[in-house]
Amino acid sequence: MHSISKPIVFEFLERIGEKFPQGVSLYLLGVSALCIIGNPRVTNDIDYTFGNPIPNENTLDTIIQNVATQMDLDVESVPLGEFIPLPAESSSRRKYVGRYGNLEVYIFDLYSIAISKIARGFDSDIEDVLFLLKKNLIDFDRLEKFISEISPKMIRSDIDPTEFVTYFNELRKQWFKG
Repeated sequence: MHSISKPIVFEFLERIGEKFPQGVSLYLLGVSALCIIGNPRVTNDIDYTFGNPIPNENTLDTIIQNVATQMDLDVESVPLGEFIPLPAESSSRRKYVGRYGNLEVYIFDLYSIAISKIARGFDSDIEDVLFLLKKNLIDFDRLEKFISEISPKMIRSDIDPTEFVTYFNELRKQWFKG
């Protein structure tokens, strides 16, 4: 598998956009999304999700997997809202990337991405959130507000609230020391 870089992500989007039979919104997540906005960290996969429920999702996933195989890429459909509670109006904070054939591409809400990275808690995930903060792509106080908003819902998701608090406190410590 290839390391994912900005040009590889764009080539992948162009290739799948040419093959999609209908207009679809696709959202990039994870480090592949962050590399588009300048994160230097290397990743080995492209995480994505579709906008609204679409009638032929399995067909579209097959197209994506076929292109990924041709390009020797690892791709994964990640329905982020099934793993973490999404902050209110997350869809309004998406970032437009471009149109590729029948495909409208966005970067998913950066606050939701940050929350998912804090929930996972790897050192590299905390570094990704620090990147977003340092580049003023998200604001710490607003992130904290969104976390407070979704905290009561964490128990019904894949997030361990105790671990989450530990990871968030580590982020806070690194952000305010720097």
